[in-house]
Amino acid sequence: MECISVFDMLKIGVGPSSSHTLGPWRAAERWIKELKESKKFDKVESITVDLYGSLSLTGKGHATDYAVMLGLYGADPERIPTDTLEAIIVSVKNTHTLMFNNEIAIAFDPKTDIVFNRKFLPFHANGMKFTAVINGRKSSSTFYSIGGGFVVKEERKVSKRNQKIFNNTFPYPVRLGTELLAFCHQLNLPISSVVLENEKSIRDMDTIDFELKRIWDTMLECMYTGCHTEGNLPGGLNVRRRAYDMHQTLKGDMPYSNPQEWLETIRHTEVKFRQILKWVSCFALSVNEVNAALGRVVTAPTNGSAGVIPSVLMYYLVIENHEADFEHIKKFLLVAGEIGSIFKKNATISAAMGGCQAEIGVSSSMAAAALCELLGGSPEQVLIAAEIAMEHHLGMTCDPIGGLVQIPCIERNAMGAIKAINAAELALDTDPKNVKVPLDKVVQTMWETAKDMNTKYKETSEGGLAVGVHLSDC
Repeated sequence: MECISVFDMLKIGVGPSSSHTLGPWRAAERWIKELKESKKFDKVESITVDLYGSLSLTGKGHATDYAVMLGLYGADPERIPTDTLEAIIVSVKNTHTLMFNNEIAIAFDPKTDIVFNRKFLPFHANGMKFTAVINGRKSSSTFYSIGGGFVVKEERKVSKRNQKIFNNTFPYPVRLGTELLAFCHQLNLPISSVVLENEKSIRDMDTIDFELKRIWDTMLECMYTGCHTEGNLPGGLNVRRRAYDMHQTLKGDMPYSNPQEWLETIRHTEVKFRQILKWVSCFALSVNEVNAALGRVVTAPTNGSAGVIPSVLMYYLVIENHEADFEHIKKFLLVAGEIGSIFKKNATISAAMGGCQAEIGVSSSMAAAALCELLGGSPEQVLIAAEIAMEHHLGMTCDPIGGLVQIPCIERNAMGAIKAINAAELALDTDPKNVKVPLDKVVQTMWETAKDMNTKYKETSEGGLAVGVHLSDC
């Protein structure tokens, strides 16, 4: 049983895509580590990167080539100032030189040394191969970006070894929703507390609180940035940012100077149904506009779906409970991470494997479950909320226009957030004895649906809106 922490599901990184940007970025880092461990790094003469399948077909729109260069450069996606990224890329392109891990200058021309191969590798749709020439001979390593910033190699022996490690890690290992409920009943604890017990087995409480607060602060900063930035998004579609305009009509005239003060002022704005709907949409749009502009976001569980969870959590903080504090935020994130891990273990969170149901669907399910617990739902009702949210995302295609995350991805976050809130409310009014579709069944159905979907609807830009609407139309 794979051990997946909340910090695996909620990672801080740079947009626009966890599988196409953060994953290749981390893969480059892992390759550098391999070279250093094998004492080959200092002997590298040249580098070539091959991208396959979905990484190739939508890679340029998802900045995969940028991510590869930044990873090879040795930049940290969690902490590098995002306003310096463009300068690094421009320098590599203009000088045809890459500072490999910021240590060795190597000749590198992105036009020829990053190769976009349309074919798919058999192990996963998001494959990439890093090749170095060392003493005149080629040395290659292949990685797969499997969604949410997770990177793996096709190594069965390593998987078996890791499986033994994982089984000895969490005291309450969970693969299925039924197992999670069993632990809740055994310990007489809500889902968030069971998850916290698992986290405490691998980290101390100070670290857990620090990292969860860092995740929330990144989410809040992202919403704040998105709501205060106007203009068009990069990429050529000329998509105008909408969060700024929506925010201007909603915010009122109370002064503020930072994200936390901003949050407090929103609590004093009008809260009629239409305003609530607009605020939630505004929060979701703001995050994914920042994501589309290569800003810093939190995978939740992916970059493409990064707006759902923060917007639903913000809804709870500014609409439902004005007395909410960090303990509520912590519970929300713990529940969300656990629900996401169940989908990760039993289905997929990669749009290249499962379409947008694997991204927006999973994020909506995570948010619905987390909100349900904060609103007083039982563990059974929390899983019902997760099930309802996914049930109404089944079969959703991933068809980004021009391979970009602008259309329809940004709007889908707003829709996923609203569905999550609705799912939580429905679950709270549901008697678990009357439920016909348990969470585990909908997870299984999502995976079966993913396998049945035509490849052109799975992040290839070869079907759906991606071919129905052309760049020239925009």
